[in-house]
Amino acid sequence: MDDMSGFVILPKSLDDLLPMQANVVTREQALARGKTRHQIATLVSRGRWQRLQTGVYYGLTGPVPRQARLWGVVLGVGRGAVLSHETAAEVWGITDERSRVIHVSVPRTAGTFPVPPGVTVHYSSRLPRAEFPIAIEEKMPPVTWADETVFDLVNTSGTAEGAVNWAIRACQRGKTDPRVIEMCLMRPGHRQLRWRADLMDALTEIKAGVQSPLERRYLHDVEQAHALPEGARQVKTKHGSKARYHDVRYVDFGVGVELDGVRWHSGDARDRDDARDNSSALAGVQTLRYGWIKVAYHPCEVAHEVWSLLVRRGYREDFHRHGEGCGSPADAPLTVKALLAAIGGSRGGR
Repeated sequence: MDDMSGFVILPKSLDDLLPMQANVVTREQALARGKTRHQIATLVSRGRWQRLQTGVYYGLTGPVPRQARLWGVVLGVGRGAVLSHETAAEVWGITDERSRVIHVSVPRTAGTFPVPPGVTVHYSSRLPRAEFPIAIEEKMPPVTWADETVFDLVNTSGTAEGAVNWAIRACQRGKTDPRVIEMCLMRPGHRQLRWRADLMDALTEIKAGVQSPLERRYLHDVEQAHALPEGARQVKTKHGSKARYHDVRYVDFGVGVELDGVRWHSGDARDRDDARDNSSALAGVQTLRYGWIKVAYHPCEVAHEVWSLLVRRGYREDFHRHGEGCGSPADAPLTVKALLAAIGGSRGGR
C-alpha cells in the first residue's frame, strides 16, 4: 500500500497522506516520503508519534481513535488486507456494535505470517475483487464491498436466521440492495454459499418491501398451521379523511396483527405504523406486530402469542400444535382453561 489503496493513487506528500489514512502511516510510507529512520525514532521517543504495531504509527498525540486502530491493523498486516466480516459491518454501519476482534481478509495467495493479537485473518479467493475500491476516498479504511461483507457474515453464521438477518439489516440501512445481492449470488464464488437457499428465499421478501409475501407466510405457517380463527385481511378503517389498511383483523375478538415488511423502517414507515396502531387503538383493537424474522423462523411462537391474546379477548378454542415438531413454548399453557387460570380466569373475557 505504498503507492496505491484500491484504485486510489496515494499522495507523495506525507502531510497529504496522513489525513487520508486517519493519521496512520507505515515506516515504509514515511521513508518513501522523506522521513529518515532516525527522524521516525525521534518522533516516537518524544511521543509525537505512537507505535500501533511494528512499523505502523499514529501521527498524533492523545487517545488513538477507533478508525486509526482499524487503519493500523490493515497497514500492519499488509499483503492486500482489507477489513471484513463483523469489522466491515461496523465500518459500513450495518451494525452499531464494535467487533470484539478486528477481522481482516487477505488474498488466498498471501501465505502465512504473524498475526497481531486481537486480529482474526481470513483467506479469501474473492480478493481483490471483493475490495471496495474507493474506500479511502470515502474516508473509510480498506474494506470489502457491503454486499461482500454480507456474504462473509452469512457464510460464518451459525443459523439460517442469523444469516438472513445480516442481509435484512444491510438492506434496511441502505448499505446494499437485494437485487445486487441476488445478482452477486449468481457468481461462481457464491454458488456454494452457506445458507444460500434461505438467503434466496428471504430476498423475495426483501425485494418486495411490502407485507404481501409476509402475509402469505403468516396465513400458511401461523394461522392455518395452528388452526387459529380466520382473520380478515387488509381491513379498512377510516377516521376523518384518513383511511388505514390493517394486515390481519380478528374482528370478533378485537385483535389485530400487523406485519412489517423488511424495508419498512424509514421515518415515513414508522409514521405509517404509528398511524395504523393509533387507528386500531381508537377502534378498540389490541395489536400485535411481527417482522419477517419472527414469522419466518418462529411461526409457532407467533401463533401461541396470537392465540393467547385471542383467548384473553374471548376466544374459546384450545391451542393447536401442528405436530411433534411444533416450536410453541414447551412450558406454555395450551388449553383455554390453563391459560385463563394462569392469568386469573375472569380477566379472559373482553
